[in-house]
Amino acid sequence: MRVTVRLFAMLRERAGSDSVEIELAETATVADAIAALGRDPQVGDLAARLPLRIAVNREYADADAAIEPGDELAAIPPVSGGDGRVRGARVSSEPLDPAAITALVGDPGAGAVVTFQGTTRDVDKLAYDAYAEMAEPRIAQILGECAVAHDLKAIAAEHRIGDVPLGEASVVVAVSAAHRAEAFAGAREAIDRIKAEAPIWKKEVEGEAESWVEGTVP
Repeated sequence: MRVTVRLFAMLRERAGSDSVEIELAETATVADAIAALGRDPQVGDLAARLPLRIAVNREYADADAAIEPGDELAAIPPVSGGDGRVRGARVSSEPLDPAAITALVGDPGAGAVVTFQGTTRDVDKLAYDAYAEMAEPRIAQILGECAVAHDLKAIAAEHRIGDVPLGEASVVVAVSAAHRAEAFAGAREAIDRIKAEAPIWKKEVEGEAESWVEGTVP
């Protein structure tokens, strides 16, 4: 069967396209798709070197997961859900407003509010790419789990994509809790997991020089 695989970040740049097509057997698995990408004439030299994950229908899939005709596949290079307490989980190309995001987590039972901003430093700008349709629900899931784990009153996060100039915020996480210890711990876990699990990639741009920032496997 012929399968389209969506590409992001350095893979999309190498291919010069948002996707490639690979040929798989009718009984193919995710491991077979990764192997086929490693042989692809457009991205194979890069895909074979990267520890890729494959998302099937916008969920990370194990190597032995079966691929069915019509599945949506995406190649996820190393990356640079919840309840009513999740007040926002958004990926946006617009400048972020930390005050507005913090306002989302206001709660009469909160004795502490913590807001974290990740900003561009040392380079002219950062350029972010994302698998937005998967990133937003993944961030929402992370926030919901953090709310439960740290007994938060509310939590919200937004991540910017596209170009983020020096000094501007690329990600904002805001949490509220009854006490400061829970608020700090919840904010810390949320930003750490967003950076590790959300399919978002970062390129540093300094003058004419640019390079993708190394990451970890989701």
